[in-house]
Amino acid sequence: MILALDTSTAACTAALFEADGTLVDSRDEVIGRGHAERLVPMIADLLGPRRATEVLVGSGPGSFTGLRVGIAAAHGLGIGWGAQLTGMSSLALLAMRAPGTGLVAAALSGGHGELFVQEFTRDPLSPAGPLMNLPPSAAATQVRAPLVIGSGAPALVAARGSGEALDMLPSAADAMGLPPALRCLRPAPVYARAPDAKPRAAA
Repeated sequence: MILALDTSTAACTAALFEADGTLVDSRDEVIGRGHAERLVPMIADLLGPRRATEVLVGSGPGSFTGLRVGIAAAHGLGIGWGAQLTGMSSLALLAMRAPGTGLVAAALSGGHGELFVQEFTRDPLSPAGPLMNLPPSAAATQVRAPLVIGSGAPALVAARGSGEALDMLPSAADAMGLPPALRCLRPAPVYARAPDAKPRAAA
């Protein structure tokens, strides 16, 4: 079985799939903070007596703390079960929730008033541009997609003055719909900007 999870946003989300990609069950909770306390009980409730042979974890970009919680949990489960561990693009997972066809942009609030944003084509889903970390005003000049999805969508569409915003969060239930290239990443955090903490200068 395959366990997919993502903690890159305010959502804590996990899903269980058969080896052929059939969804068995899923859990989605919007918790804001507190992923460390909620994720493992959620997974235990989802799995029951079952165990996974593969763990697929959202690698970001997204919340610095949330990403580390999810990836650390995935590594622990992978070691304990002897399971294969891979990463998936959290922005691509978000883009999977967008209705319709054509170009779509996934945008997440990234702190400091900036957005994590990337455009995707669909059928099949594929990156249509680079991952960017920009203020809404700058992102508005770079993003062409008429539909923007994610927590950063309202700010981007407002700054651009056109398009449709869908304020949604990713769901692990969509994980197996991702093409292999977007769910075969390193199970390590993808940071679109440098961390806030700076190393202390040598004395």
